[in-house]
Amino acid sequence: MPRRILVVLGHPDLNPRRLCRALADSYAEGARSAGHEVRRIDIARLDFPLLSSMEEFEHGMIPPDLKDAAEAIRRAEHIVFVFPLWLGTMPALLKAFLEQVMRPGVAFAYPKAGKDGFAATLLKGHSARVIVTMGMPAPLYRFWYLGHGIAGMRRNILNFVGIGPVRESLFGMVESVSDARRRKWIAAVHALGKRAR
Repeated sequence: MPRRILVVLGHPDLNPRRLCRALADSYAEGARSAGHEVRRIDIARLDFPLLSSMEEFEHGMIPPDLKDAAEAIRRAEHIVFVFPLWLGTMPALLKAFLEQVMRPGVAFAYPKAGKDGFAATLLKGHSARVIVTMGMPAPLYRFWYLGHGIAGMRRNILNFVGIGPVRESLFGMVESVSDARRRKWIAAVHALGKRAR
């Protein structure tokens, strides 16, 4: 059955030769070829401010450039995040984007005044895939560093707002990879797109 898929390209660099861009393109092409509805957000092309207070996060307006993005996240059934690993986690621009769009009223709701309990998840029923490129070997990041940056994103952001399951595709040693290996990775992501996984 066709799904509504949102591909969020979280690489801050607009250089078209970046592997993240090729992976995002390939996933979207695979999904479209199987009849899925695909939207795409390229955060490097957006202009939005950083949040600087809890007051802004809880009561401020979503910046105009991100209103469509917030609506796309609400509407999507499956969200794919593609980004490079920087200092063990996502780039700051992607984190700033998520802080803006995963707000109360969009992604979750605080318990009503005077009531105990957990925040209500507003994105329940969404699934996600996190596609990450890195300079180190992927098994080293996964097993030695316990994938801490991605684990934090999954647990503290995506699962918190109800998104699950969250699957991962990690591609390591990207600076030294052969063209053949790169093509194999791109083909694998294309296949994931076809299956909306």
